[in-house]
This record gives sequence, structure tokens and C-alpha cells, in this order.
Amino acid sequence: MVYSYEIAGLSVQTGDILCTTVGDEKLVPGLAWRAFGALVPGPIDHMALYVGPGGRCVESGPAGVVVYETSERNWGAQPMASERGWLTDTLYGVAYPLAGCGLSPEEEAAIRCAVAGYCLAQAAADRPYNLNFLNSRTETSFYCTHLIYQAYLHSGIDLNSKQHFLGLEGPDGLILPREIWEACVHQRVEPDAGDDGEYVPDL
Repeated sequence: MVYSYEIAGLSVQTGDILCTTVGDEKLVPGLAWRAFGALVPGPIDHMALYVGPGGRCVESGPAGVVVYETSERNWGAQPMASERGWLTDTLYGVAYPLAGCGLSPEEEAAIRCAVAGYCLAQAAADRPYNLNFLNSRTETSFYCTHLIYQAYLHSGIDLNSKQHFLGLEGPDGLILPREIWEACVHQRVEPDAGDDGEYVPDL
């Protein structure tokens, strides 16, 4: 089933991608994540998939592939931190991989459900985090963008924007968050909006 929700003022449906910047100065682990994020090119360090219902999301992070709930329609990194292996981050925007693909409503719904089902199956299988960032072909462990990339690839959609890191191409090379963001129609959270949820288009 395809679910609709709103997080920090941005509309999401099952299969849309939540793009974040890691690090939160309010939590000690957030300082370490901020240092890690500095190593990732571009403003986006991490990605999660919205699956629904409600605020349910799935991601691959330090705790492996996990399912968790967002907090009160805001990203709320602190309440979610323990479920996510103490990953803390700030919502940067939402990427819409199926926007502008010319799919019928039935085709789009089928892909959204298949992508969500793939990611949830990896969580149910307790897939660990993939520390080999240069191997995005494996399906026994995943890093954040690798999970989402594989989920869409199984539905015939390649989210690799071909902006390769260190000259390495997917599916064997590193899939950067920036690549998926730039390959999709997307909307960015207004940086100064706080929890009011206002956003500006960034298409």
C-alpha cells in the first residue's frame, strides 16, 4: 500500500527518499557524526526511505538496516537516536525518484510498494552495515545509499547519476548521497525554518 505523510513541511509518499546532514551538537554522538559527515562530498551525508504508515522509515546506518518512526511529523533526531544506533542528523530535503518518469498511477504504485518491500525485507533479515563502500553490488550488507540504490535497481530504475567518486562506477563503486539527490526531482527544507516545516523548491 502507498502511504502519504508530511515531515517538516515536505510531502512524502512510500518510496520517497529522506536526505539528511549528519551531526547534532545537542548530543555527544552527534559531534562524531558531524566529523564523519565532513568526509562525504556535498551537503547530504545520509539517506533513509519513507515507507509508512505514519512516520515509519527504513535506513541502513550504524545499527544495520532498521525500521523506526519519525517524531511528531518533524525529523526529531534526538528521540530517534537510540533506535538508529545513535545516528543523529538534520533533514536536508526529500528526493522524489519517480517524479517525471511518465509512469501510470498503477505502475508508480507498484514500484513504490516494491521498493519499500525490498528495504523492509532487508531489515527483517537483520542485514548489517556495509563498511566496504566500494562494493554496492552485494546484497548481504548495505550502507545508506547502497540500500536505496539496490531497492530501486530491482524495479528497473538506476539512481546513479554517474558523478563517480574516485573514478569508480556503480554498481561496483561508491554511491554518494549527492548522486541520488541530483538524479531526482527534489525539495529542500528551508534552512531557517526550524520546526515550522516551511520549504523552498530546489528543482
